[in-house]
Amino acid sequence: MALGKDYATQECSIARALEIVGERWTLLVVRDALYGVRRYNDFLVHLGIPRAVLASRLQTLIAEGILDKRRYQQSPPRDEYVPTERGIALWPTLRSLGLWGREHFGEAPLRYFRHADCGTELGLYGECPACRLVVPVADVLMEPGPALDPDPADPVSRALLEPKRLTAPLHIPSAGAARTPAEADTGGPDRV
Repeated sequence: MALGKDYATQECSIARALEIVGERWTLLVVRDALYGVRRYNDFLVHLGIPRAVLASRLQTLIAEGILDKRRYQQSPPRDEYVPTERGIALWPTLRSLGLWGREHFGEAPLRYFRHADCGTELGLYGECPACRLVVPVADVLMEPGPALDPDPADPVSRALLEPKRLTAPLHIPSAGAARTPAEADTGGPDRV
C-alpha cells in the first residue's frame, strides 16, 4: 500500500509543513533558489534531479507561494524561479539542518555563511555574534568551505565557488561558454 501524501490525522504545524516541503528534493530546490539558482536547467544540472520530479516540485513550490515564477524571455518563453518572502523564511530551517548534518555526521564545512557587513560567521540561529543581531538573508555572504570540491563538473557548482550574497541571482556562463547540451537552456520544462 502506498503512503499517503498528507498527515490528515496530525494536529501539528510540523506535519503541515512536511506536506509542502517534506518530499525528497524539495528542500534542495529551495536551498538552490536561496543560493541564487533561477533557471530550470541550472536546477536540473546542479541537483541531478529527474526532470519530472523537478517540474513537480517547482509547481508545488509556486502553488504554495514559496517560489515565484517570472518570465525572463518571451521568445522562446523561458521562466526563472525566485524565492518569495515565504521561501526566504525557510532559511533558518535549512541553516539548522546543515549545521545538524555537519555536527552529527562529522562533515567538514562545505560553505561558510557570514554577516556581509562585518565578515563574522553566523551563529546557530543566523545571528551575528559580533553585531548581536539576526542577519537578514540578503545580508548573508556565502563562501566556499574547505570540503567543497575546488573543480566541480557542473557550471552551477563552479559559479558557487565564488563568494556571493544569498538570494542574489547566480551568474552562470552563457550557453556558448563550454556548457554541455544537457546544461543549455532548452525552454521546454521552463514552462512549469
